[in-house]
Amino acid sequence: MISNILADKPHAVCIPSPAQGHIKSMMKLAKLLHYKGFHITFVHTEFNHQRLLKSRGADAMTGLPDFRFESIPDGLPPSNENETQDVAAVCEAAMKNLLAPFNELLDKLNDSASSNAPPVTCIVSGGSMPVAIDAAEMHRIPIALFFTTSACSFMGLKQFQALQEKGLTPLKDESFLTNGYLDKVADWIPGMRDIRLRDLPSFIRTTDPDDFFFKFCVDCCGRASEDSAVILHTFDALEQEVLNALYPMFPRVYTIGPLELLLNQKQEADLSSVGCNLWKEEVECLHWLDSNKPRSVIYVNFGTINLEELRSRMIC
Repeated sequence: MISNILADKPHAVCIPSPAQGHIKSMMKLAKLLHYKGFHITFVHTEFNHQRLLKSRGADAMTGLPDFRFESIPDGLPPSNENETQDVAAVCEAAMKNLLAPFNELLDKLNDSASSNAPPVTCIVSGGSMPVAIDAAEMHRIPIALFFTTSACSFMGLKQFQALQEKGLTPLKDESFLTNGYLDKVADWIPGMRDIRLRDLPSFIRTTDPDDFFFKFCVDCCGRASEDSAVILHTFDALEQEVLNALYPMFPRVYTIGPLELLLNQKQEADLSSVGCNLWKEEVECLHWLDSNKPRSVIYVNFGTINLEELRSRMIC
């Protein structure tokens, strides 16, 4: 039977977009919500659940009575723990396979007799998880979409359909990457004065009219206006002009950040072992860093991409 203490808590189901950076940011947001009194159910895909167990061990998934983990099948085969997953394959698998198991999970969580948890109050979903929107509508649960990008990037993504309608993308051919075309100013975008095409998210640089990521971004941003709220990982003083342009476009827009700074101020010891790194951490580089003088090393983060992807992007 659910305790009175748990029954009184609002219950947020957090389901991140299934990529490393998105999972990490959602975990930080979930910990902040937990600190504020929420019961948290954090949902991984089975693919990432297995990677976490390999990279961090069982402790990474050991939560608290009011901070729990669930996994749902995504149809992807097991992966080498240190490989970078095919992002397109992950997104396609999520679109095709996650709705039914996520609906089943919500049914289970709302059955307090079996879940020993309060009824689901809201869903906090990664911005690129349209299946979560479908599930929220079916269960009549409020949903907030969490976009881990800056407000400027989000506004740029929101312009993709307009860019296509104006004939500015897809590019005619690859020469448009280097012939100065990308220096064209997109002067109609609100809150982003003098923004050039090259400054917008790089998915517009495709020459393929059926490019998966371009269409995926159009769909995700288009559906964002259907939801209860949009959460952006930024703060007003940093991006005031573009945020002022975004606020009227959605029912609610919330800014929260920097998450790392907020979390450091409210760290809970009971959740300190809960992690989300899909790769086994290699600490050997720390010895080399310690051997160098302070402020003498430049750190460049290429994100969670493999060498082949890095070479391809450098060529572009």
